[in-house]
Amino acid sequence: QVQLMESGGGSVQAGGSLRLSCTGSRYTIRSSCMGWFRQAPGKEREGVASIYTGAAITAYADSVKGRFTISQDNAKDTVYLQMNDLKPEDTAMYYCAARTRGPCRLQYEYNYWGQGTQVTVSS
Repeated sequence: QVQLMESGGGSVQAGGSLRLSCTGSRYTIRSSCMGWFRQAPGKEREGVASIYTGAAITAYADSVKGRFTISQDNAKDTVYLQMNDLKPEDTAMYYCAARTRGPCRLQYEYNYWGQGTQVTVSS
């Protein structure tokens, strides 16, 4: 299983911003679909954002639309999640994941996962 690694999490006040990064092998980071998911304690995992790497087509959960942006930098073999206007309800462990083939719907199975990076948003 190819490893993915998230970074950039931390603790911020409500209204603040964080940028998460996801790195891995060139093959994995350039999978057809890259996604960001999150899971808060006691809650189910939630799909946050996805990107179709071949065309930079993105999709977002309604809860983060307009605040979060997923992007990729092929030169750096990195996928990002820019999170703005963070809210306490965004507090969760955030995971980067890859799906080997499209489509990239967050409801579909993603094949490779990172270990997660914690995001904590305080009031």
